[in-house]
Amino acid sequence: MRNKPLWIAVGMTVGLMALIFFAGWLFGRMVGKHERATEARTAAAAPAVPAESAIGRTGARQLDGLRRGVPVDQEAAPLPMARVENVDRKRERAYPMQPPTIPHAIDGYQVDKNSNRCMLCHARANAEKFQAPPVSVTHYMDRDDQFLASISSRRYFCNQCHVVQTDAPVLVANNFEDIDRVLAAAEAKGSP
Repeated sequence: MRNKPLWIAVGMTVGLMALIFFAGWLFGRMVGKHERATEARTAAAAPAVPAESAIGRTGARQLDGLRRGVPVDQEAAPLPMARVENVDRKRERAYPMQPPTIPHAIDGYQVDKNSNRCMLCHARANAEKFQAPPVSVTHYMDRDDQFLASISSRRYFCNQCHVVQTDAPVLVANNFEDIDRVLAAAEAKGSP
């Protein structure tokens, strides 16, 4: 028994761990019983609510617009995968300062620290040749608003902000009007 103090320390550590485990198990059982009893009392005391009262103004159960009327305690069936719209037609923006959506498929585009396939067409030097909109001048600015010769590292990974247009249904209603529509409506009201 050359290492007697070591064996005593190991034994005490194991005993202490067992004691802590047992205390946690016992405490967890007591809390669980208390919570179940509280839930039972609450359920018994709550008045019965008819199903119609949970229905919103739209006539469907609306707990959350993104849940599509499915109650929180139920699993919603997934929507079918949206298809990419590959029509090369720019879509209107849904809110001010929204990054434009990508109107074509980008499957297989390499965008990593070594290469950015988007910049082949959208770099200011190549945009006219490929008839693609050039990236904004803000993409060539650093964090101190100094212009750079090449794309800023803060704006290099396009999919951080820009997404591909799909035929997915709109989940949340939006009545945003861009400035051109607002000005046209004001001009139409002003002219007799």
